[in-house]
Amino acid sequence: MPCRVQVAALPWRAGENGLEVMLITSRGTGRWVLPKGWPEGSEPLCEAARREAAEEAGLSGKILPSEAGSFYYRKARDSGEQWLCEVRVFPMQVTGVAEKWPEEKSRKRRWFSPQVAGRLVAEPDLGALIRTFQAPATNEVAA
Repeated sequence: MPCRVQVAALPWRAGENGLEVMLITSRGTGRWVLPKGWPEGSEPLCEAARREAAEEAGLSGKILPSEAGSFYYRKARDSGEQWLCEVRVFPMQVTGVAEKWPEEKSRKRRWFSPQVAGRLVAEPDLGALIRTFQAPATNEVAA
């Protein structure tokens, strides 16, 4: 079985009580996840992650072109087939949160501390990545 590559944004901001990350609910199960999806064509992976954050969570911001890390999971298909997916995670400093966005009727979104967010996601490797995430220096963040 080939491994397929997806991308995810790790949306973050400096909140009143320190670093916060945003999670969204998945459409199928309602569990907490990062905005993620498939790259389109020759789209750079970091740009695909930014697009997914806009579509799934209504977020805009500055994406880091280098990955914070990756994790693996099995994606269940309607056919019953399962795909092994590697998800490459790109930090995104959130500068805007839209009141209306393409998937607002099928998802919730919420800010959490990295410690809480890391406990809420199902994938252990993703949880560890979120819990240990530190905001990059502002000069590292792409426009």
